[in-house]
Amino acid sequence: MRSAAARAMAVRALSPRFGSAPGAGLLDFRSGARLRELQRLIAELGAHEQREHDDQRALELHTAKDFIFSVLGMVQKLDQKLPVANEYLLLSGGVREGVVDMDLDELSVYARGTDYDVDFTLLVPALKLHDRNQPVTLDMRHSPPGHSWLSLRLFDEETNVSLSHEGTVGRWKDCCTDTEPDVSGVNNYFFSPTLVSDWFHEAVGSVLRELGRKPQRGTPRVEKLEHSGTVTSIVLAAGGSRVLYDVVPVVSFKGWPAVAQGWLMENHFWDGKITEEEVISGFYLLPTCSPVGCKEKEWRLSFARSEVQLKKCISGGLMQAFQACKALISKLLLSRPKAVSPYHLRSLMLWACDRLPHTYLAQEDHSAHFLLGLLDDLQHCLVNKACPNYFIPQRNMLEHLSDSAAVLHARRLSSVRSDPAEHLRSAIQCSSVSTAHLPQATPTTPSDSASDPTSDSAHDHRLAQKLQQLVTENPGKSISVFINPDDVTRPHFRIDDKFF
Repeated sequence: MRSAAARAMAVRALSPRFGSAPGAGLLDFRSGARLRELQRLIAELGAHEQREHDDQRALELHTAKDFIFSVLGMVQKLDQKLPVANEYLLLSGGVREGVVDMDLDELSVYARGTDYDVDFTLLVPALKLHDRNQPVTLDMRHSPPGHSWLSLRLFDEETNVSLSHEGTVGRWKDCCTDTEPDVSGVNNYFFSPTLVSDWFHEAVGSVLRELGRKPQRGTPRVEKLEHSGTVTSIVLAAGGSRVLYDVVPVVSFKGWPAVAQGWLMENHFWDGKITEEEVISGFYLLPTCSPVGCKEKEWRLSFARSEVQLKKCISGGLMQAFQACKALISKLLLSRPKAVSPYHLRSLMLWACDRLPHTYLAQEDHSAHFLLGLLDDLQHCLVNKACPNYFIPQRNMLEHLSDSAAVLHARRLSSVRSDPAEHLRSAIQCSSVSTAHLPQATPTTPSDSASDPTSDSAHDHRLAQKLQQLVTENPGKSISVFINPDDVTRPHFRIDDKFF
């Protein structure tokens, strides 16, 4: 008969230990999959998704980016609506990838490999309310949590401009809904997300049509310009690259909204790793409304800038699991209405970071555990129709789901959870097909002209090298950009806290 000590040693031998990779014999209780095999598949999928760009493709992406910024500079000159000195937020991944909290039902379906090769989301402030030293209070009387109406009086009061045609109201009056007098009898001009996005799409289209009349050699070709919901999607062909830009007009604020002040009082996983000032540097209003809101007046609060900062504190293993989980649930997103979006998964990842010990999440070789945990968390949210927003927990992002829709999607997710290995293999195959036509990164040998610092090819080569380095070192990070519309050839970049 085995002694108690021998039995204890056997249990310890079969149990996972911090800092150790999943053993060859460890299984997932639900599916029976070997954790080591799941770990291998996640790594393989990550290798397909995280593509390296050679010098030529890096230069093509740089050319497409400069073209988009030039277009926005020309849009500002059309009727002087956009701020003269603007700051954009460029995020790796399109709106459909869940990089911002927007509803996907109104967006057209785009497939990587078929419609585009690389995708970005670009937040363009139509209005900026900066230089405030107190919490920002918005008009949320008519909206559920996390949403707000926006009176333009707030902007003219901030700049001490009378409510006349000389101020913000004068520039944007045609993009406001019917006015409502307040208790003092003064009219409120409510900024309309639908009218603003309609104006923005028309302005971008006007600039692109004008550029099309006088095409210049070397500029990208516009393959598609589409207005889906409140998002303007532009596909540019630059050399052999098709680049998708989902451009979203937003309202930009410095500071922190009063509705999210309670969140700051809690303990978080990023405490001591980054400063509170970095996290609460600003927020946006996105042109999307709640399921029960007035789409002509209601905006949604977005903390995209803060999410960029928080991402610095998330371990590589958890991020790898998040990307794999996003690929696994992609089939759930094909149904309409879309009950589950990648942004829901992003919120669950942030909640997990608050809930679980850092020593556990910091283990790079435990992405299989993290993947299964994210799937379990998502299924729990569907069954209970509850997915609280990370920054405003009182906002339930699944509250609008019907019981039948929640059960249907929970069943679909259950099929993924019951055989994660097979679904990972399928995701790898799809990723291989979508990237099959992309050239592999190869070292480039500079030509003789590249050694001449005054030559155009030398300049292009240096730009390609610089951009390739930025793409490699800063995957998924944001780029804030200052552009002078009178000289759009010299943008100033900030990648997180680095300046270029």
